[in-house]
Amino acid sequence: MNQTQIPQATSPLAMWLDYLSNIHTSAIDLGLDRVQAVAQSANLTKPAPTVITVAGTNGKGSTCAMMEAILLDAGYSVGVYSSPHLIRYNERVRVNGCDLEDEKHAQAFDFVEKQRGEISLSFFEFGTLAALRLFQTEKVDIVLLEVGLGGRLDATNVVDHDVSVITSLAIDHVDWLGDDINVIGFEKAGIYRSGKPAICGQPKAPATVAAHADDIGAELYQVDIQYTYKQTSEQKWTWMHGSYSLEDLPVPGLPLQNAATALMALATSNLDVTDINIVNGLTHAKLPGRMQIIGENPTILLDVAHNPHSAEYLVERVAKVYEGKSIHTVVAMLHDKDIKQTLSTLSQIASNWYPASLSGPRAATADELCQYLPESNEKYASPVEAFKAAMTQAEKDDVILVVGSFHTVGEILEYWQGEGV
Repeated sequence: MNQTQIPQATSPLAMWLDYLSNIHTSAIDLGLDRVQAVAQSANLTKPAPTVITVAGTNGKGSTCAMMEAILLDAGYSVGVYSSPHLIRYNERVRVNGCDLEDEKHAQAFDFVEKQRGEISLSFFEFGTLAALRLFQTEKVDIVLLEVGLGGRLDATNVVDHDVSVITSLAIDHVDWLGDDINVIGFEKAGIYRSGKPAICGQPKAPATVAAHADDIGAELYQVDIQYTYKQTSEQKWTWMHGSYSLEDLPVPGLPLQNAATALMALATSNLDVTDINIVNGLTHAKLPGRMQIIGENPTILLDVAHNPHSAEYLVERVAKVYEGKSIHTVVAMLHDKDIKQTLSTLSQIASNWYPASLSGPRAATADELCQYLPESNEKYASPVEAFKAAMTQAEKDDVILVVGSFHTVGEILEYWQGEGV
């Protein structure tokens, strides 16, 4: 790409995103040398007075969303970095609960472009550095950083963070992290820091997590050991750490395991948060694409569950909330996921299947999904085609569940909003 094609600070965001997609040889390139060099020279390693980094197979987004809601209620200015997005790139960077304008992203990309010199950055690395720059220029008090992939070698790990969180541990990105849970535990624990709080929300976590925390002298807080929680009724739960307990907390609309993890992270952060902030935050926290209802008669339910672990939680919730209802399941997935086991888990609730192909290099086709589904399913070229078919076949008392990937949910959300249905 010659010099004339490099976008400017005033260029449209779409031009920047196109440029970022083409300047590096591979979309995922684990390793910190390149991104660390740029982060240090650009002074981006401490983008806010307090930084909490969150890794995990599932639950990163909801843990960040609950901490964000509680901290906003406490009057802090909060930045959240998450990925992937559902519809628009801007969703990846939130400041005080809102996405930022295209122009601010373009300016941050321009800053990183000028800082990187000859250093090649992947799309995710470039976006991570730009997000850190945005948090710096927006002068937030607290940054909640969601790890993209793994932990130890993820671009977010160049940041000097104050609290490190692992939400859950399961086998997911097999192509990149392998299928050994002990190795995955070690990779995630790579975000832990010497002398700093290290939270682990995965019950009975692989031994590599505690061993690494011990090796580097991190302060480990492990669920069911240093802190516990229990649901006491349909609407209430209790959180406990040592002799301290919070009782009669409202059950949030997001997984309770992640709520408990979020509270432990905040408890170790030295931030000024009251019980009322916690109650209000848990009551109001929500996240698009997690048990999200966008329509009634039939109920249209969106969930980004894309591996067996997240599918199990979804199945449990749907079976409880929509007991006895027909579940029309629109599904499309990426081929590097455990498709067989995820579909097997979802089959506990699926009444009808609408398998669709995604597009892109990591996409699985409807044919690939159908290897693990009952015969005689019609196949669809895209999630939207599958969704339209489900809409024509579902009765008004039924549920249409859209599941399998951020891409799947994003395509349906965009279609739904565009149709103005």
